[in-house]
Amino acid sequence: MKSITKILLFVLAIGVFVSANAQQRNQRQLAQTTNQKTRILFILDCSYSMYGKWQSDTKIKITQSILSNVIDTLKNKPNLQVALRAFGHNNNYTQQDCNDTKLEVPFSNNNSELLKDKLKSLVPKGSSPISNSLKGSKADFPECKNCRNIIILITDGLDDCSDDCCEVSKALQKEGSIIKPFIIGIGKGYSEQFKCAGNYFEVNNEIEFSKTLNDIVNQALYSTTCQVNLLDSYKSSTETNVPMIFYESKSKTPKYSFIHTFNEKGLSDTLEIDPLISYDIEIQTIPKTRIENISLKAGSHTTISANTPQGTMVLKYKGKELANAKPVGVLVKKNGEKKSINIQNINSTEKYLIGKYDLEVLTEPRLNLNNVEIAQSSTTTIEIPSTGSVQITKPANNISTLLTKEDNSWEFVSNLSDKQNETITLLPGDYQIISRSKSSTQTKQTKIKEFRVESGETTVILIENK
Repeated sequence: MKSITKILLFVLAIGVFVSANAQQRNQRQLAQTTNQKTRILFILDCSYSMYGKWQSDTKIKITQSILSNVIDTLKNKPNLQVALRAFGHNNNYTQQDCNDTKLEVPFSNNNSELLKDKLKSLVPKGSSPISNSLKGSKADFPECKNCRNIIILITDGLDDCSDDCCEVSKALQKEGSIIKPFIIGIGKGYSEQFKCAGNYFEVNNEIEFSKTLNDIVNQALYSTTCQVNLLDSYKSSTETNVPMIFYESKSKTPKYSFIHTFNEKGLSDTLEIDPLISYDIEIQTIPKTRIENISLKAGSHTTISANTPQGTMVLKYKGKELANAKPVGVLVKKNGEKKSINIQNINSTEKYLIGKYDLEVLTEPRLNLNNVEIAQSSTTTIEIPSTGSVQITKPANNISTLLTKEDNSWEFVSNLSDKQNETITLLPGDYQIISRSKSSTQTKQTKIKEFRVESGETTVILIENK
């Protein structure tokens, strides 16, 4: 049993499921989230200690009065449903029932009077299974792909049972069921215990408590605005036209996707998003830029800045091009790293963050170009020798290997197929084909055919086993 002198705490666990694609709007700083249904679940502590005196009345009476007023303010709001769960109201505290938690009023439309009637009828009796109530609340929300699920847990103390509400909160956050809870407490005493489970706020009187609760409910009902400034190397907001993905920080669930845009004034356009979530923002520059744990203040405009200085790389052929040649890709890697960050085709243009890059041209043979520098707002043009075509005719069932001449040595390019007729595309240069019949029993029957490939030209090679 909890002491009746325990302070009144309000743990507000805000669960949010938002649409992946939110519209960009340059409008008011606070706007109701009309595109989604909002569902608020109140979880009320009805343990015996709620009979304790606080301010003008008992804690349960004050809570019932404040919640009734809040429910009245929510009446007839579009795209909103409210439900009520209680705990500690069925069995006496001497039984220490850790499963004494129940959904009393499920989500439905126009149920404000039912909620208030049930709220008035609740009588404090038992223990405080806070963690089990949080666990059970997951099932209170029917499946919905476009809903914002909000939990407001009202309690006057700590969990009487063995479970740790901090661990429950962390688990729910990780799986995306809720975000980090808000905790509002009257007086002092439980900040250390609850800071691991949520954001703690302290109120000192009924007026302050009512105002704080209403403010948080308004945060739950309304979105707020922000803008993302993409900074160049001079710290000016000049970069734009880059996709941005907003992820919920804890669960890593994607919440919004935008393409960065300048408005008619040449400023980063205003985004309207949910203020109750902390975000990781992944900006789809090449390579990606990521900023983490971004929090917004409801009702205020937040400016978020990210360093995304970019330049342009143009890849083009040098020399005469082959007619009807297939596109050739180029692996782009950060200088000195093995992992590729992009595949850019020759005869294309792409933006990259400033810095040095290594290129691997996917021709035969491979062509490596290292230390390519991309500078702010500049264009780096890379010319790649145009390929030539080689038409090879050879006996069937031949072993054939293609080599290229580098300095004074022959380097492996590829093994040719068993086909009699084969066409391959090669960089300009000197080559040789070494071949022998598979059925031959003499090494000296190996044939060597040397030839040169020119850009945009077709070379015909005939190999005979004579």
